[in-house]
Amino acid sequence: MNEREIDQELVKRAQAGDKQSFDRLVEKYQRKLGRLLSRFVRDHAEVEDVAQEAFIKAYRALPSFRGESAFYTWLYRIGINTAKNYLVAKGRRAPTSTDFDADQAESFDDADQLRDNNTPERLLQSKQLGQTVNAAMEALPEELRNAIVLREIEGLSYEEIAEEMNCPIGTVRSRIFRAREAVAEKLKPLLDTATDHRW
Repeated sequence: MNEREIDQELVKRAQAGDKQSFDRLVEKYQRKLGRLLSRFVRDHAEVEDVAQEAFIKAYRALPSFRGESAFYTWLYRIGINTAKNYLVAKGRRAPTSTDFDADQAESFDDADQLRDNNTPERLLQSKQLGQTVNAAMEALPEELRNAIVLREIEGLSYEEIAEEMNCPIGTVRSRIFRAREAVAEKLKPLLDTATDHRW
């Protein structure tokens, strides 16, 4: 059984009233959802609250889940909507920059440059990189930003992104390519890379 089939089996059991099956889904996706939500909601305690609310909404909506998309794709949508509603209720919008986090470092070809952070210069470079990446991401049009987040941060396949964004795979590839180009362009002065370097 692949991951999607395992999830669907757990969902089926949870829909039949087996709460332990839903608990297993929560355990499986808690951290992943938390990482996603932390891109919108900056305070760690608030992220936990929003994640909990998203799981509660997912549990209540479980009878309507038909398995047409992967469970995490469905949960992802609920999480994003919950975070947006939370920010609106607080009179806030998604912040434009965050400090660099280790998970993002793994998304770069230049990640090895970020791992040796012993010197003040390295620490400053990491911080500047993080701010530059986040600023570049925020400046992207929404469809490009969503595509690159789903691919680089959430690790979804092109097929899953096409399903999530309701567009052809070719469009997904084009959006991700354009997003990477835009981010690489902003990173170039910091990394001193060649024009054709990709992150």
